[in-house]
Amino acid sequence: MTTALAMEWLETDGLGGFCSSTVALLATRGYHTLLLAAASPPVNRFALVNAIDAWIEIGPPGKPETSIRLFRHCFASPESFSGTLHPQIAASVETFASDPWPKWILRVTDTITIEQEILVPNCKPVTIISFKAAGIPKSTPARLCIRPLLSGRDMHAMHHENAAFNFTPETSPSAAQLFRPYGEATPGISISSSGTYEHAPTWYRGFLYREDQARQQQCVEDLASPGIYTFDLTKGEALFVLSAVTSSHPAPAESPRQFVDLARVTETRRRRAFRSPLERTADQYIVKRNEGSSIIAGYPWFTDWGRDTFISIRGLCLATGHLHQASTILSAWAAAIDGGMIPNRFVDHGEVPEFHAIDASLWFVIAAGEFLELAAARGYTAHDPAKLQAAMLSVVNAYKDGTRFHIGLDTRDGLIRGGTPGFALTWMDARIGTWCITPRIGKPIEIQALWIRALDFIQRFAPEWTALQRQARESVEEKFFNPARNCLYDVIDVNFETGHVDAALRPNQVFALGALGTSLVSKERTSLALATVEKNLLTPMGLRTLAPGEKGYCPRYEGNVESRDIAYHNGTVWPWLMGPFVEAWVHNKSASSAAKSEARSRFLDPLLLASKTPGSGGISIGHISEIADAQSPHQGRGCPFQAWSLAEAIRLDMSVLKH
Repeated sequence: MTTALAMEWLETDGLGGFCSSTVALLATRGYHTLLLAAASPPVNRFALVNAIDAWIEIGPPGKPETSIRLFRHCFASPESFSGTLHPQIAASVETFASDPWPKWILRVTDTITIEQEILVPNCKPVTIISFKAAGIPKSTPARLCIRPLLSGRDMHAMHHENAAFNFTPETSPSAAQLFRPYGEATPGISISSSGTYEHAPTWYRGFLYREDQARQQQCVEDLASPGIYTFDLTKGEALFVLSAVTSSHPAPAESPRQFVDLARVTETRRRRAFRSPLERTADQYIVKRNEGSSIIAGYPWFTDWGRDTFISIRGLCLATGHLHQASTILSAWAAAIDGGMIPNRFVDHGEVPEFHAIDASLWFVIAAGEFLELAAARGYTAHDPAKLQAAMLSVVNAYKDGTRFHIGLDTRDGLIRGGTPGFALTWMDARIGTWCITPRIGKPIEIQALWIRALDFIQRFAPEWTALQRQARESVEEKFFNPARNCLYDVIDVNFETGHVDAALRPNQVFALGALGTSLVSKERTSLALATVEKNLLTPMGLRTLAPGEKGYCPRYEGNVESRDIAYHNGTVWPWLMGPFVEAWVHNKSASSAAKSEARSRFLDPLLLASKTPGSGGISIGHISEIADAQSPHQGRGCPFQAWSLAEAIRLDMSVLKH
């Protein structure tokens, strides 16, 4: 049970919705749901069917000789801080597999097992759950009983018993039950099955989610069950189809059997078309947005964010060769540029755009440049290079002339400076109120590396930028090396004070040491700095954000929101940083075959192991978490399914370390 509780699985619908839980099928987060759908894909998401209560009855109807629960739930208890598991005895997970979709063998008795599958078809807000019994004599009456547990809440909230919840289903032409718990305020819930439905409304009170409890967040909720679905297990497979009903996605019109058969054939073909498990997993982060596509930064709680999108696109789309996806994503975000800046996230329903990122726009230029380069090499023509080049130019022109948050060019050295008190503009952006934990106002090292790489792509079609790029490169060599520690300063001209430097040992310097194709300092300095980074920041899960022994270093990411935010970039390991570190490390060794092989075995393989093995830092099956503890054993933390963590591993695997 401990191992099964430590790892989480994920099925996504390509629209922003998903279902997810632990391998043990015990929800430990409020985000662990069976049907969570986006009302305005890929955002405005609602938890609809959180879980099911299911049991097997053996013997005559009404007088079963045996009744065994398939799953246990955790309930809040005054006797135990960590809650009480109920029932005490239930089926156990005998095996679990995630390919091609999650499948369990549940041991019910010494002779009876249940095979359960959960499948989410692509681009449909639907979850299919199926059950097959083995070991039950055909002459023995056997039934599967299921109570769906509903909420209809915002995905980030908790649900509590209330008189407004509507238990009564509407009639449906397909014989499904259509529930609208809160009227038109949320998507409807259609449930079709191969069983029979008995209306018997009740509340299940006091579910406790242990991971949310550990994060000191809301962690207790009540769920509503409208009735019981009963299946005759002697007649074959039991099918249970959950659908979110919106104006653009009506409930399936087919019978459950027809719908499930077609979905299995279609999804098997679609998933088998991917060349590797990593590539198939990458597809889970690509979502539809209007007529185009975007990238979810992480499941379960992130949406599509600018910075994350353009770091992730290089692995999820470019390294995998999915150029059409990359084209639609780049085009959609290019249309959102304002004042030469990419918004932090897309704007929905009248919200005010946020442009609190100094690096997101430069990452856009780099991703666009890499896309144009790859598209030309492969003869991909279903895009407009001129429009993308114009968007790229709008960014560098704005950065040269000056834009929001005092972001602009220092003409004395060709470098980019920026920052405003109360705002954290780099990827190290944790903030508590107006307190920026790592403000980094001035000239951060990775911003200079991104700026110079962006100009590298720009000068290929606008050569007048070449001189400025050369000036910036010379300035990095001249100003950023710290001979006292054999590394690069993290920020120079801190708070716009010329000569004031931040000498904290952080990982951002790897972007200037070869992570973007070339090092910006001499070969000798590059070797010294990479050795310093490797010795002090490298872990099997990625790079620490601050070296042990530095002021403010936090070895573990835990506690309440404030404690976790303080630790977020002050020691906490980020797996996505393994990508730039390895690229710089290999580049420094002339990208030889021997260096690539060594890097794969020393750096990439241990990181990928975490996506398969609890105890090696992993918390999610087939994915890589957002962060991990700085202290051994580097337990995975934060968002369990993170796009850029996986994307950088894929980029290493399919591009940087490819022979």
